[in-house]
Amino acid sequence: MLEQILCVDDDPITLMLCKKVIVKASFSKEIITSQNGEEALQYFNTLKYANTEHPTKKHPQLIFLDLNMPVMGGWEFLDHFNSLEFSEFKNIKVIVLSSTIDPEDIEKSKTYPMVIDFLSKPITSTMLEYLKNKL
Repeated sequence: MLEQILCVDDDPITLMLCKKVIVKASFSKEIITSQNGEEALQYFNTLKYANTEHPTKKHPQLIFLDLNMPVMGGWEFLDHFNSLEFSEFKNIKVIVLSSTIDPEDIEKSKTYPMVIDFLSKPITSTMLEYLKNKL
């Protein structure tokens, strides 16, 4: 079981479903949510400053990331998250969860070292079992 995961999606129903499936599958002890990439980056910025004061502060081990969101989408988030500014979080794995399975998107996701898979929404317990084995 993971300590903490972050779900980034603009749809509150998707986030609720994500939480329910993750809790039911005992996949993670704690689930944090953000409604877009910018909100997720702000969360990591607060962690960076918290870690200077409290080095033991935990951070997510896994991110479930939607691609199409207002304000800041998944690709923009990945571009920022892959930069030196967020290098202390480079061990966090990302699963792209998208409602579109465009082959170009799948190929593009492979260019980001932290993305370990590209899966179709909605999240299911079968998917989480698959990920438990992969992680």
